[in-house]
Amino acid sequence: MDPFSAWMQAKGPDADIVLSSRIRLARNLKDTVFPNRLTDDVAEKMLHQVEQAVNDLSRTWQMHFERLDHLSPIDRQVLVEKHLISPAFIEEPVKYRAIAIDERESISIMVNEEDHLRIQILLSGLQLEEAWTVANQLDDALERRLDYAYDSHSGYLTACPTNIGTAMRASVMVHLPALVLTRQASQVFTTLAQIGMVVRGLYGEGSDAVGNIFQISNQVSLGLSEEEFIHNLATVTQQIVGRERHARQYLQHNAGVMLADRVDRAWGLLTHAHIMTSEEALRLLSEVKLGQDLGLLPKTKSTFTQLTLFTRPGFLQSQTGHELNAAERDQIRAQFLRERLREEVQSV
Repeated sequence: MDPFSAWMQAKGPDADIVLSSRIRLARNLKDTVFPNRLTDDVAEKMLHQVEQAVNDLSRTWQMHFERLDHLSPIDRQVLVEKHLISPAFIEEPVKYRAIAIDERESISIMVNEEDHLRIQILLSGLQLEEAWTVANQLDDALERRLDYAYDSHSGYLTACPTNIGTAMRASVMVHLPALVLTRQASQVFTTLAQIGMVVRGLYGEGSDAVGNIFQISNQVSLGLSEEEFIHNLATVTQQIVGRERHARQYLQHNAGVMLADRVDRAWGLLTHAHIMTSEEALRLLSEVKLGQDLGLLPKTKSTFTQLTLFTRPGFLQSQTGHELNAAERDQIRAQFLRERLREEVQSV
């Protein structure tokens, strides 16, 4: 079985810079208290309702429903590392939580996270409109089977007041090494905040922006239609892509030796080191990807997103089949990357 999700294939518009596009819808069931107030009986009944609805749609959408407490802690961590569920979703207790995922891992539905349903569509490259089309169709199909909490004045009712209205978050995950190297990233992010966008790290709210990877999304979900929010984010993303490309050209023309040195040093460490933390690996992979995008290094078969997954604790433990302590992970991570990168370059 392919361990990677379809969105990691780096296909789609501007996929060299826009790693993914995501649409997320928050939905709650009518006349049912929010997840943080659910009793065991009501939670069990609600899970059964959602499971039945997902099973009704399984033939069309190829989705599989799984209770979270039936998965091992390592499998749950891998789902987080693939960006299919949030880090908060796997915090104990996980009883009365579940997830529905399609075969390509482009669709995921978290059941009983902050809201009863968190419907997510994740695609490669800048494909916000395409993701919205899928999300809207799936949402309509679920709404025909589940009674959503909706108010004609406030829109979809959600556990957090900032999510009411459309209850939609559109986001892109972007790789911006040149804007960081030229010290333009802070200025760009300040401008984004002024126009109602929020910038987060690799795994969303509360996570660090390692590897020059950032997530950009709409800050509120009320006052505009879903299409308007998506159009605004797509327009802003295209402008950021343009600035990143310009910064890369600037670096290539004005700091070519420095850039080549950074890229070659990163490649040298990744292909020769015997101990490597996940943060160091992400930083080095980011510089190698920049070098590959600019033609300074040969491409590898694995995409940048796939290689970053190699570095994650849950994925390493899943691949080895047992739990590893931090020191063991640092050694296996280095070995894994060293062998994989050498092999892939030789076979390209």
